[in-house]
Amino acid sequence: MPPKLAPTDVRWSYESPSLENSAMSFRPALATALILLASFGVAAATSLASTRPTTDEKLRAVDGEWIYVEDRTEGRSLERIGPPMSSKFSLRVEEGAVVLNGHGSGHRDVRISLDGKVTEITEPKTITRYRGEWKDGTFQYQVDFERTSGNETEGSLRWIRRSFRPTADGLIVRVSFEPSSGGESVALYRHAEDIPMPTPAQAVVGDLEWLAGAWVGTRSSGSSIEERWSPPLGGTMLAISRTVNTSGKLVAFEYLRIVERDGGLVYIAQPGGKTATEFVLTELSKTRAVFENPRHDYPKRIAYELSEEGRLKATIGFLKGGTPRSFEFGRED
Repeated sequence: MPPKLAPTDVRWSYESPSLENSAMSFRPALATALILLASFGVAAATSLASTRPTTDEKLRAVDGEWIYVEDRTEGRSLERIGPPMSSKFSLRVEEGAVVLNGHGSGHRDVRISLDGKVTEITEPKTITRYRGEWKDGTFQYQVDFERTSGNETEGSLRWIRRSFRPTADGLIVRVSFEPSSGGESVALYRHAEDIPMPTPAQAVVGDLEWLAGAWVGTRSSGSSIEERWSPPLGGTMLAISRTVNTSGKLVAFEYLRIVERDGGLVYIAQPGGKTATEFVLTELSKTRAVFENPRHDYPKRIAYELSEEGRLKATIGFLKGGTPRSFEFGRED
């Protein structure tokens, strides 16, 4: 509160018959009042400046790219464990808004205003509306879907609600939607640099000699898939993977390497020849090798296992639970 001025602090002295004396009496009183008002203004500005950054800094804790770490939904069975939304997404904090990318809607750079205003995206079959807010240390938004005439089907998604709460352990994400399939899902996400890498298993590339060779198989879709691994040599094994559909068209390829590093082995994958992703060897036996990278969105684990019948099984998935994807190969004659 501003200091109260005494009744005689600022006034003309009508008791004095001298105008000069009156003016002289007014000057120090006016100066005192101006100093007090200026002090109040500085104090108010300082108070506002000290409160504004606090909220801004807390909101900025949700900024950046986030990687799925673990499912924290209570009572969920092992096979249903997994991320409640994309395994990698980003939130970009701007003045008065948060911009979404990778949130599974197919929309990029969706700007969510924090004042409750609706962001509407119109498409041929759907109108999507986003509304969000920053409240009690949590950024949250809801997505409502309106189908155009004739496109509404039974079980169509009506809305999704997501909340993001920064904690010392990472970002806690909660997701619910209508129609529901089992209540709210909860998961922990972190920035990649905050996710610890696993302890490497000690090995040399010669320990994976059983993986060398040409391996071919058929996927459930009927597409053919193959991996051709070179013998261990010079601390490396090299491979190329190729998938061809039933029409004889190449649909995917991948460059693969296993290299020795710091007493262990690193699996390096380049799908489509793009940026390489590394996985560390964490488990090794005479017929099984497991490589992991918890900082990657998907897969986080790659495993190879040789059966007693001489068939090779490759499995990719999360570190825990979910439904891993497996591919079986036979050695090419």
